[in-house]
Amino acid sequence: MTRIRPGAEESVPANLEDRHGAVVPLAATGLPVGKAKSMFSLGFEVFIQNKLAIVGLVVLVLAILFCFLGPVIYPTDQVTVNLLNVNLPPGPGHPLGTDETGYDQLGRLMAGGQASLTIGFSAAVIATVVGTVWGAIAGFFGGWVDSIMMRLVDALLSIPILFLLLFLVTIVRPSIPVMIFVLGLTAWLVPARLVRGESLTLRVREYVQAVRVMGGSSWHSVLRHIMPNVIGTVIVNATFQVADAILLIAYLGYLGLGISPPATDWGGMLSNGTAFVFTNYWWLIYPPGFAIIIVVVAVNLVGDGLRDSVEVRLQRR
Repeated sequence: MTRIRPGAEESVPANLEDRHGAVVPLAATGLPVGKAKSMFSLGFEVFIQNKLAIVGLVVLVLAILFCFLGPVIYPTDQVTVNLLNVNLPPGPGHPLGTDETGYDQLGRLMAGGQASLTIGFSAAVIATVVGTVWGAIAGFFGGWVDSIMMRLVDALLSIPILFLLLFLVTIVRPSIPVMIFVLGLTAWLVPARLVRGESLTLRVREYVQAVRVMGGSSWHSVLRHIMPNVIGTVIVNATFQVADAILLIAYLGYLGLGISPPATDWGGMLSNGTAFVFTNYWWLIYPPGFAIIIVVVAVNLVGDGLRDSVEVRLQRR
């Protein structure tokens, strides 16, 4: 009987012929009828079956809308200090109260979220791009190129990232562009190792060897065949890079080395709130703490869903 190649993109005929030439309806063979689904469609089906990933995606979208569209609906002054409204409890005019400088806490939470999310996503993009290019080059060329490039990665990985960040932010004045640059250039090491491992297996595939036989350049193989085929691993790792960057910003802000006032981030808000932990000013502590936890958990849930969606075994199941 005619064999149907799994995952074929072309349309499957309605009937098949057996070895004696007799026409057999395809439905009677148990084979799927119609056009085979693409890898993207299969991955999307696996992702939407993960209920926790959907919840995480919804929470992440709501957090983004809250931070970036919230100030349009609920505008507040986050620059001028108002000493007449210091540490007011939640009530009319201030749904989440005010902080020690008179800033509206709800508006402060939106402003801090803008900084945390902007730094987290931007640093993840820089780390992913740099790590992908670095790992693809090291894994494809191999030999002494791979040895030199990966020994540099190993040397940097031996330094605790938090200590390295503390050293860097004491040299330069912390700001959103500086924090994006610093975090992006310290977080590319993990994706570089992941992509390098994928590249070592991809460079011996038939289609990559065919490019060499036909006279194609090595850079063509890296850009057109190696990097596109590691996109699944890269996307999954990028989501975890976002969560790690948000946590690192929170660490630095909690230690008082975050973004300089009047700007703020969730870690800085939490650090300021801990000074009033014994005065029962709960509105200065719980909102930024819950915001950090909820967003980081949501990003990790989305990352888990994306990891399942690019897993071939789950797609086939």
